[in-house]
Amino acid sequence: MQVAPVANLLEQFMPEGLAGTLAQAIVFIAVFFAVYLLGRATVVPIIDRSLQSRDLDKHARNPIKKLASIAIVFVAIAVAFGFAQYSGFLQSLATIAAAATLALGLAMQDTISNFVAGVFIFTDKPFRIGDWIEWDDHAGVVEDISLRVSRVRTFDNELLTVPNSQLTDGVIKNPVAKDQLRLKFVFGIGYDDDIDKATDIIIKEAHNHVGILDDPAPSVRLIELGDSSVGLQSRIWIDNPSRADFVKTRGEYVQSVKERFDEEGIDIPYPNRTVGGGLELAGMDGVLEPADD
Repeated sequence: MQVAPVANLLEQFMPEGLAGTLAQAIVFIAVFFAVYLLGRATVVPIIDRSLQSRDLDKHARNPIKKLASIAIVFVAIAVAFGFAQYSGFLQSLATIAAAATLALGLAMQDTISNFVAGVFIFTDKPFRIGDWIEWDDHAGVVEDISLRVSRVRTFDNELLTVPNSQLTDGVIKNPVAKDQLRLKFVFGIGYDDDIDKATDIIIKEAHNHVGILDDPAPSVRLIELGDSSVGLQSRIWIDNPSRADFVKTRGEYVQSVKERFDEEGIDIPYPNRTVGGGLELAGMDGVLEPADD
C-alpha cells in the first residue's frame, strides 16, 4: 500500500495537506496490522514447532514465544513507518528511544536483574512447573515461570509471586528433581530396650509399606545417645516423589513403627528434665514466728 494513491483518493473530499497526513496515518495502521497478523500467523507457530522439536519444556517455550511476539510488534512498527513515509519522524523516534533506553536501564536495574535471572532459570533448569521447591523459609509447588517472576503455590494454598533474582541468588532445594527421594526419621527408644529388635521392626515396617522402595534398601543407623533415649535413624526411599507422597508415606510409616513398638513393649521415652536449686526467703523474720509447743 502506497501513500500517494490513498492521498489522491482523499483529496476529493478534503484539503490536500490534510489528505496527505490522513493518508500516511491510514497506510501506517493498515501496514502495521497486516505485518503483525501475518507474523503471528506464521512466525510464532514456526518458532513453537521448532522449540517442540528440540524437546524444550513448556515453561521455557512460553517466554520465548512472548519475546517473538514483541519482536513482531517492533518489526511491524518499523515496516509501517517505512510505508507511511515517516522518515524524519522515525529518526527523531530513534533518538528519543535511545535516550529513553538509557534512562530506563538505570531506573530498572532490579527488573533487568530479574530478567537475567529468568534466563538462567530457563537455561539451567533448577526447577520446572509442577516441581516442589524450598528456599529461605518458604516452600511450595511452582505454578508459572516467566522472565521476571515465578509464581509458587504454598501448601497453605497461598500464591507467592517471587522475583527470579531471589530464586537464583540463594540456595534452592528441589526434592523432586530426581526420580527417587530419600526420607529420614529418627526413632527414640529407651536405654533398656533392645536395639537390634527395634532395628528389625523399623526395617520390616519399611518393607511392608507399598510406597517404600526395596532398592535402594531401607537402612537404620544408631546416631545419638540422648539424655533420655537412644536415637535410631531410619533411611527409606520413595519413587516419583511429590509433596503429597512425601507427607503421606512418612506419616503412615512412622505410625506403623510406633504401633509395632507398642505391641513389642519398646518404649519411646519422654524427655526428662531435672530442676535443681534452692529457695530463699528474705525479710520474713517479722512475719513468721515459732509455734508454741
